[in-house]
Amino acid sequence: MSNINKQKIGRYIEQKGGYKTFTPFDFPPKEGFFISPKLYKKHEEAIRLVGKLDGITRLLPDKDYFVFMFVAKDATYSSQIEGTKATMQDAVAAPVTEKKERKNKDVDDIEHYIRAANYGIDRVKDFPFSLRFIKELHERLMVDARSTQHAYPGEFRHSQNWIGGKTPSDASFVPPAVLDMNKSLDDLEKFINDKDDYPSLIKAAFLHAQFETIHPFTDGNGRTGRILIAMFIHHIGLLELPVLYLSSYFKKYQKLYYQKLQDYHDEDSNINSWLEFFLEGVIEIADSSIETCTKITALRDRDFAKMQKLGKKSAESTLEIVRKLFSQPIVGVAEIMKWTGFTAPGAYKVIERLKKLGILESLGNIDYGQKYIYADYYEIFDDSFRENRKK
Repeated sequence: MSNINKQKIGRYIEQKGGYKTFTPFDFPPKEGFFISPKLYKKHEEAIRLVGKLDGITRLLPDKDYFVFMFVAKDATYSSQIEGTKATMQDAVAAPVTEKKERKNKDVDDIEHYIRAANYGIDRVKDFPFSLRFIKELHERLMVDARSTQHAYPGEFRHSQNWIGGKTPSDASFVPPAVLDMNKSLDDLEKFINDKDDYPSLIKAAFLHAQFETIHPFTDGNGRTGRILIAMFIHHIGLLELPVLYLSSYFKKYQKLYYQKLQDYHDEDSNINSWLEFFLEGVIEIADSSIETCTKITALRDRDFAKMQKLGKKSAESTLEIVRKLFSQPIVGVAEIMKWTGFTAPGAYKVIERLKKLGILESLGNIDYGQKYIYADYYEIFDDSFRENRKK
């Protein structure tokens, strides 16, 4: 394998329009990439934590209820990277809030991301990780969504695109021309499915960076590429439950994230720097997710113990409501009525019971109408909400 610091991803090629496109070489190169001992060691640490996370999530009771919150958090940060102003609270409240009552219309971007991610989680169970799968994800992400240009949901582009600047000539990066793009996409699909010797998380890192380099859609490449990371890690069996999402890490270090990708697809590629950055992200997020799962388990045990003190009939119905709160921690009376079949007065009675138990709190935000929040649970996922509660 060649020295990773001397290996090049591609080169710029002059086009008829007077600009240059970055054209990837064969991927991966026939001689492969050199993975340094330092990088292997970092990968070992990342794999150890992902394995620990997998073990913890497998033991979570009611584990399927928790996935929505992990997805919603990733959707929020991934959309914010692209300029969306909506918050995670906007996103979690959206399913139980009439569109006309929503304060921030940007939440639509997050809803589309959640829809695409949920589709991917189900689809990847029994469908090849292929270009068709990628196009299907993009379609769910972009159909009826806002876009900066014609998005052509589910279609690879038929024209040149670029990043930054008003034209390709003054852009910060110009992806490959269409013919080169199609060849590079075929290479990427083969790389994803090849039974090679690349460490699995390093392969995930290459998948994301190479996809962003190819930039095959007219819009939505960043969000699609970030969804693909979680889908790939889930697909290859590192995690039974898809709870490892890197968008919060990329948002936290957004300038560095863009710079590392830019360095990756520069003519003097710094591939090693991107791989280190990616693995550090996996380590940070896996560690954080382990803590999240530990807190969820403790909270669940605490609150289920509270409900055991209720009468048998009340305990059963209340337990079922709290299970549903794990996947929808912001609710109104309508949701309680739907979940229980109770009348409005009956639903209010349940809400008051949950408030007395310290499980629900009034959200106190007229932007969402009268809503209630499972605050101790929700704050596990939303740092800003937790900090505001302390004030």
